[in-house]
Amino acid sequence: MTLPPNTTPAIPAATLVILRDVPGRAPDLLMVERARSMAFAGGAMVFPGGRVDPGDHALAAVIGDADDDGAARVAAIRETLEEVGLAIGLSPPPSPAMTRRLRAGLHAGQAFGGLLAQEGLTIDPTVMVPFARWCPAHRMSRIFDTRFYLAQLPDGSVPAKVDGTENARLVWLTAATALAEAAAGRMTLIYPTRRNLERLAQFGSFAAAVADAGAYPVITIIPYIERRGDIDHLCIPTELGYPVTAEPIGQAVRG
Repeated sequence: MTLPPNTTPAIPAATLVILRDVPGRAPDLLMVERARSMAFAGGAMVFPGGRVDPGDHALAAVIGDADDDGAARVAAIRETLEEVGLAIGLSPPPSPAMTRRLRAGLHAGQAFGGLLAQEGLTIDPTVMVPFARWCPAHRMSRIFDTRFYLAQLPDGSVPAKVDGTENARLVWLTAATALAEAAAGRMTLIYPTRRNLERLAQFGSFAAAVADAGAYPVITIIPYIERRGDIDHLCIPTELGYPVTAEPIGQAVRG
């Protein structure tokens, strides 16, 4: 059974899953806790990201990548810099001082393209690997059409630091640890984040995650309701690399 349609147009958004390889074990992922006051996913742990703005389309056109994917890549870079202070996908790699100036400018409302020009920087969207695209069709007021990208933490990056406005804290942890924390009730995960963590928990390195991403098409995932036995489940397609594709709808956190 499909979900009732939401007549509100979906908001384009982008998320960056940053992996940090650790010798001898699974990579760490960077996650942030959304401020509880936020209308969408308040109090949930998510990956850095946010909505695609008109300026992202304009900047994507400047670098010759003017389609929706290009704008989403720019948005993922911008939002990650603004939210956690990490400069992913900028060329040449900015110094710590440049990174701080860029972030301060974004917090002050300055245009991302202008800030990059001042520092002599450009965007290198190739460091991001398309991983997934989700557009849950629930009845909530805000529907996000979100593209997920993988990226490796660059060598010499400044320490990530939460912005303290939209997000309350940040953590580096493995996908398996995040799932265990959620199972213990110490972390809230919305449905797409949980499914993506289950998929990411299969990989022992950034390279392995990239290989898996290339093995499956990135199509828009729209969860649907299916009756299994006497319980409704929230489901996703089974052929996209996700080890878990259904969850009782009463257990699913949907934003």
